[in-house]
Amino acid sequence: MIKRIFSLFFVILLAIVLLPLVTDIKPLTELGIISQKYANDGAKELGAANLVTSVVVTYRGLDTLGEVTVLFITTAGIGFLLRKRSNGKNKKRKASEILKSGTSFLLPLIVLFGVYIFTHGHLTPGGGFQGGVVIASAIVLLLLSDISFHTDHNILNWLESMSGAFYIVLGILGLVLAGGFLDNRFIPLGEFGKIFSAGAIPIIYSLIGLKVGAELVGIISKLGREE
Repeated sequence: MIKRIFSLFFVILLAIVLLPLVTDIKPLTELGIISQKYANDGAKELGAANLVTSVVVTYRGLDTLGEVTVLFITTAGIGFLLRKRSNGKNKKRKASEILKSGTSFLLPLIVLFGVYIFTHGHLTPGGGFQGGVVIASAIVLLLLSDISFHTDHNILNWLESMSGAFYIVLGILGLVLAGGFLDNRFIPLGEFGKIFSAGAIPIIYSLIGLKVGAELVGIISKLGREE
């Protein structure tokens, strides 16, 4: 009985706290100063048709660096927690022929689609994080279709490390040669709307995609060995 009373009291208290957030919210009728700057000058300044990319990769590139760092710490933590539990003795699990056949057909298409997403992130919705996740989903499908598949963690670690290192190098080049960290304009912007445009943004997004993909594949393969 006491627990129910306490739960009810907690729900009422939470409703009282959250009620002003619902009743006092007023819809925005115009952009703020910073948002207006991004919307008006983003395409002209950075040469990216996708305005979200301009904000994520360049204007607020330090936020993206923090997100990549969080993902790296997560990967390192999972590897640390599982390093003593893995005994390398997976039980062979037989997958269906439909799953195997589907995987052999879909795997290269999924990987290609992931690469397309992060190489065209400056032109269309998408980018490095989304492309990396799509590539990792291909590895999930591969693990489900053939439990004996193992990834080479040396290659994954090398790919993740080199992608992260070059990402930082591009950020420093933007700081030294252009207007700030991860400023893409140290490379010519090119023709607006073309694949080779937006300066260094396609390279930055490709590095993010490779780094995110390698980290997620590492996590998936570690969990797969535990399974």
